[in-house]
Amino acid sequence: MATTNRERPIAQKTIALALQGGGMHGAFTWGVLDRLLEDGRLLIEGVSATSAGAMNAAVLAHGLLTGDSEDARQALHDFWRAVAQSAQSYDPFGKIPWLKGTHTFGLDHSPMYLLADVVLRILSPYQFNPHNMNPLRRILDQHVDFAALRRHCPIHLYLCATNVETGKIRIFSGQELCIEAVLASACLPTLFQAVEINGEHYWDGGYVGNPAIFPLIYNCETHDVVIVHINPIVRPGVPTTAADILNRMNEVSFNSSLMREMRAIAFVTKLIQQRSIEPGGMKEMLIHSIRSDQTMAALGVSSKYNADWDFLCSLRDKGRTEAGAWLEENYHHIGQRSSVDISREFL
Repeated sequence: MATTNRERPIAQKTIALALQGGGMHGAFTWGVLDRLLEDGRLLIEGVSATSAGAMNAAVLAHGLLTGDSEDARQALHDFWRAVAQSAQSYDPFGKIPWLKGTHTFGLDHSPMYLLADVVLRILSPYQFNPHNMNPLRRILDQHVDFAALRRHCPIHLYLCATNVETGKIRIFSGQELCIEAVLASACLPTLFQAVEINGEHYWDGGYVGNPAIFPLIYNCETHDVVIVHINPIVRPGVPTTAADILNRMNEVSFNSSLMREMRAIAFVTKLIQQRSIEPGGMKEMLIHSIRSDQTMAALGVSSKYNADWDFLCSLRDKGRTEAGAWLEENYHHIGQRSSVDISREFL
């Protein structure tokens, strides 16, 4: 039986979450969240998130409005189910068995995907989608009460986007929480027109913060940050096809901002441990990581656009498994020390 917030166990610890983006691979993060909520021993103080991570974060916050982890789990399930149903209506070929990549869940044999791939190489979203239609807007509107989140968000919520003109990171939180903020965080410039908010234009936050850690450092009391990775840090082998090369370029680019923040955290941690700064002068962060590079690296590039329900559920189940293993091995480290070697993993 799942543990709800009404039946909280005694040994609770507080954490903050950092959720990466990665298209439909964000269903892995859904699984991680589902398992953490089911376990019930962790209180989520804040979440910093980008792209698909921002969608997971917004739905999570909406589900937690009642204070019940079971409501949050149901909200996440319903959101991803709606994504799958919406995608099916856009791709009439999606359910034909011989067009589905049974091993990598890629869409390389889907006529709709192949057509879209050609179009995206020739036309911009301002040309092939002049009316700026985005099915995610309707799904978010149906599954997240942003007005309620602006009145009282149950967690510190930070959504990352990239300012198109300045190249700077933009963090949306508090009274700025809205559908546009989530869409901005998930705005891949080859797929969607830049999202305008108060006269400024934004693209996917992954270019400058995937996700940003600093809002959690500055605004949360907890020292523990659990990063849920979507983009593989390590991918063995050298890509040789155009699609694989572009995919690896994106992975490196989308991980680079996180790597830089990890370097800064490692530097500050070293100063604190060497007593080179006054006690309390800086905040020592404890970093934890839930990821499965092997799983993500094995997936085809096109699977990031695959919203098939079976595929999403398989990623959810993998996320649940990885989160369960992490809890078993590292729960006792929370509040005590980092459970990852920052220098070895990130630097």
